[in-house]
Amino acid sequence: MFDALSERLGGIFDNLTGRGALSDKDVSEALREIRVALLEADVALPVVKDFIAKVKTRAVGEEVIRSVKPGQQVIKIVYDGLVDMLGGEDADTSLRIDSPPAVVMMAGLQGSGKTTTTGKLAKRLSEKGRKKVLLASLDVRRPAAMEQLAILADQCGDAVSSLPIIQGQLPADIARRALNAAKIGGYDVLFLDTAGRTSIDEQMMTEAAEIAEIAQPQETLLVADALTGQDAVETARRFHERLPLTGLVLTRMDGDGRGGAALSMRAVTGLPIKFLGVGEKLDGLDTFDAQRVAGRILGQGDIVSLVEKASEQMDAAKAERMAEKMRKGIFDLNDLAEQLKQMQQMGGLGGLMGMLPGARKAKQAMEAANLDDNVLKRQEAIISSMTKAERAKPALLNASRRKRIAAGSGTTVQDVNKLLKMHQQMAGMMKKMRTKGGMKNMLGMAQQAGISQADLAKMGGQQLPGLGGGSLPPGMGDLLGGKKK
Repeated sequence: MFDALSERLGGIFDNLTGRGALSDKDVSEALREIRVALLEADVALPVVKDFIAKVKTRAVGEEVIRSVKPGQQVIKIVYDGLVDMLGGEDADTSLRIDSPPAVVMMAGLQGSGKTTTTGKLAKRLSEKGRKKVLLASLDVRRPAAMEQLAILADQCGDAVSSLPIIQGQLPADIARRALNAAKIGGYDVLFLDTAGRTSIDEQMMTEAAEIAEIAQPQETLLVADALTGQDAVETARRFHERLPLTGLVLTRMDGDGRGGAALSMRAVTGLPIKFLGVGEKLDGLDTFDAQRVAGRILGQGDIVSLVEKASEQMDAAKAERMAEKMRKGIFDLNDLAEQLKQMQQMGGLGGLMGMLPGARKAKQAMEAANLDDNVLKRQEAIISSMTKAERAKPALLNASRRKRIAAGSGTTVQDVNKLLKMHQQMAGMMKKMRTKGGMKNMLGMAQQAGISQADLAKMGGQQLPGLGGGSLPPGMGDLLGGKKK
């Protein structure tokens, strides 16, 4: 997400922070480069002009020139400008679903990910909001559209149901039937998944307006594909002219798009971006936060999201067992395997690096070393090739056993040795944490990596899986230091 823009802005800011003092000319040249970077990222020209004008007013003047670190001051001003462009700190990104059955109408073009997003939102509300949710497909044209939504409802769990399919009904009639079913069934939220087209046409907009008139939805969300760039912005503008939209959902934010749609939509439509779709899985939905997105664009990472993701992936019973072993200073290869699995569940190396400060340089280092998420799978394969006794007591692993494990896992003895070295260093870290001084040092490491006391409190005092104090575990650098075999 925003990789190309982050790369370009990172180079501009590296040049600024490398100087001891800045002149007005230096700042003006940097702003021109930022303007070009935003335009190349497919941000709408009027939005770029407004952004640069606001930033220039603050950046060119005594506030920057006389500051102790003028380069950092410019970055802070650009960051504030990005946050404002994306909706500001106090943007309302929550769903208004207070009076059951609250109706949420989903609109958008065909292929934008509308039906999948409906399933993702239903799963999120049922699990995190403890809501009883009913899904109704009003798409009578696309083949198997209704069946797809029914399958997604089944995958979401018992708290999510789909409206029974009656062939031949018109969308307006389905909407009325869904409203009655939601009231009778005691549902908290009703999602109406409307039909889309490959392009905006009068018939589609008339149908959507009729459904909105019947259902009187509390939320009308437009789902737009971020990869379509300025086409997505134009789609949002035209939908908003005909429908009472209340928010936007941008899908495929994990793709190779330049990110301009996300930066333009809020400014062009005035509507808040509420969610970002990442991946096809039902848990691939992130709440939009202007400050976090701006931080990731500027390479400052997103530690809060990382902590939240870690908390979601933690199993309470496993975490308690892990905490007990840590208190005793025990960390065997079974524990390491569990941490490797959790790292994969949190998005793999790429996903984790993207949320840590200095993400751009970390990703460059990974690319230079020809690394990808397969390294975690190889480490899991190595541990899986060991016996239970070997995983519990790594000291048993002599030369002949290491050769057997390498052959069984399809790796080399050097790979096995790297894994064992990493485990040894992590085990040593766990033993240090038994002492008061050791824990104090660990907290210091976390704070240096940008994790505040508030962030640590969100974790409930638990160790961030796979991360030693907010960075890669001791020894992981050695593991990732060589090229793939």
